[in-house]
Amino acid sequence: MAGTLNLEADVAELTRVICDIESVSGSEAALADAIESALRKYPHLEVIRDGDAVVARTNQNKGSRVVIAGHIDTVPVANNLPVQMLSMEREQVLYGRGTVDMKAGVAVQLKLAATIAEPNKDVTWIFYDHEEVESSKNGLGRLAKNHPDLLKASFAILCEPTSAQVEGGCNGTMRVELRFSGLKAHSARPWMGKNAIHAAADALQILSTYVPEEVSVDGLVYRESLSAVLISGGIATNVIPDQCTVSVNYRFAPSKSGSDAQAHLKEIFPGVEMVVVDVAEGARPGLDQPEAASFVAATKSTPKPKYGWTDVARFSALGIPAVNFGPGDPSKAHADDEAVPVSQIYACESALRAWLTVG
Repeated sequence: MAGTLNLEADVAELTRVICDIESVSGSEAALADAIESALRKYPHLEVIRDGDAVVARTNQNKGSRVVIAGHIDTVPVANNLPVQMLSMEREQVLYGRGTVDMKAGVAVQLKLAATIAEPNKDVTWIFYDHEEVESSKNGLGRLAKNHPDLLKASFAILCEPTSAQVEGGCNGTMRVELRFSGLKAHSARPWMGKNAIHAAADALQILSTYVPEEVSVDGLVYRESLSAVLISGGIATNVIPDQCTVSVNYRFAPSKSGSDAQAHLKEIFPGVEMVVVDVAEGARPGLDQPEAASFVAATKSTPKPKYGWTDVARFSALGIPAVNFGPGDPSKAHADDEAVPVSQIYACESALRAWLTVG
């Protein structure tokens, strides 16, 4: 039957099947239904459904609990479904939407949830919706509000693509608008007005010469960035503009709070009208925690910092150390030629299985 998942199948084949159940943000119901139906067949799992998020957890009084999470939605399809198995540079890859971001990671979660009946620690497996759209719709955020008890854990892993290497925590992100005012005039008589676009020149110069900080946090070095991402101003080609807005994105180290980030931007742009449009604080890696240390050892990888913002920050906000770990090159996420090496899927399955069963 279409949409039926065999969670004990080869994990690469399971990835292919999951990817072929299209689940662009807002249309996750069919995949959520298939995941819920498949997980309910396993008596060692308690299964909870919230909207199009599915949670499965063991309750075996192991003394500690970890969360392993992944989102089931994707960005829109771009003529890259159904998934194809291809050979590229002596490597078998799965090519298609969702293979990297992040259904290969979800397939690993599902395979392990089904086949590890007695893990060495209790595990909460989370498969959530609406990650690729605005934060207010995020299924993990909704679970935190509706069922905060389901997110209680000593450590969390988010199976975002990391090329099967541990990436600890994540940078925070802030978007601000720098607003410049002037005075309208006819462009034939510019001295009668004040050009708001010209007034933005100093700020643009600051941005073009800005040297990002590199900040060490819990042993990982996070590289910050500050970039103009949008600019608008003017109403006609023969009118001196009286308004100009420059949108700036600041990616800041997880040792800084949102207030710290805003204060830093005010220092950089003194006297400029600044409006904070949105902010999401980062997450410290927490690699000094015992669960994190044992997981890094199981993966046999050298942890790296995560520069982009991910939902590990939601766990950090709850006081839960978290890392990113999953198959796929993150630079291929959302790309039309999205493709994941099969070897990385197997590597993630093997590392997580060892961590959850050895000792």
